[in-house]
Amino acid sequence: MELPFVKMEALGNNYIYVDALSGNIPELNWSEAAEEVSDIYTGIGSDGLIWIGSSQVATAKMRIFNKDGSEAKNCGNGLRCVAKHIFDEGYTGGEHQFSIETLSGTVRASITKVEGGQAKAIEINMGAPIFNSHEIPFLFDGETPVVAQELQFGGTDVTATVLSMGNPHAVIFVDDITSAPIETLGPKIERDDQFPDGVNIEFIEKINRHEYNFAVWERGSGRTRACGTGACAAGVAAVLNGLSERDEDILIHLEGGDLVIRWGADHDVHMTGDARVVCRGIYYFKETCDLNPV
Repeated sequence: MELPFVKMEALGNNYIYVDALSGNIPELNWSEAAEEVSDIYTGIGSDGLIWIGSSQVATAKMRIFNKDGSEAKNCGNGLRCVAKHIFDEGYTGGEHQFSIETLSGTVRASITKVEGGQAKAIEINMGAPIFNSHEIPFLFDGETPVVAQELQFGGTDVTATVLSMGNPHAVIFVDDITSAPIETLGPKIERDDQFPDGVNIEFIEKINRHEYNFAVWERGSGRTRACGTGACAAGVAAVLNGLSERDEDILIHLEGGDLVIRWGADHDVHMTGDARVVCRGIYYFKETCDLNPV
């Protein structure tokens, strides 16, 4: 079975994108497909697979599948790549502002810089952060928002700020990003029973009130070089902890590059950054792989 694809990356967060809007994509079990194509040894290699298709409520719809086959509700870096793709391919009819449907809701995208007819800078309105523990979801009995709370995960005491950007995040401020326990504490928190759907864990080091260093452990993908929703959560957490101000640009230095985050007076979080096409091609599935849609 053959699958046309385009591999794109935003700050090193790379996915295999399949364009069902083209009418040239077979019906597959996308969870299983994501596991196969994401394998760095026998597949293409990626953080997962993102399906782009038609929507009844937006310009396009995206579904996000992590490399372990689990489906995510939102992905900030993926949103910028999808926005670039549908703009570059002409699906927006030349409009620079349009909407994208995700499992966590519909978001607005703006192409803020164009070169040679191609999107070079993209701003995504990620919507308002969610603090209600039931909606995150986070099994927490105290008052919300959960800001700088002393919590325990797997016997380890952690001070964290917990919120959702359409997907759950636990933000931890550290003194030195280079010594942050990303690969030891990250998976422990990700699988903790207090997060029924798992959680993304961000480690943040303050440089000044407008600038932070960032590292992330993503649920379903492990350590990655960037996480757009995680950068948004970090910006919100910085404001909630009194380290930065509302409605001001915050520069987040992720391992894969930089994002500008602004938690606006309109309550919505705005994320601006770039996205890039890596390659295009045809993937040939293994004959033994059962990819019947479910």
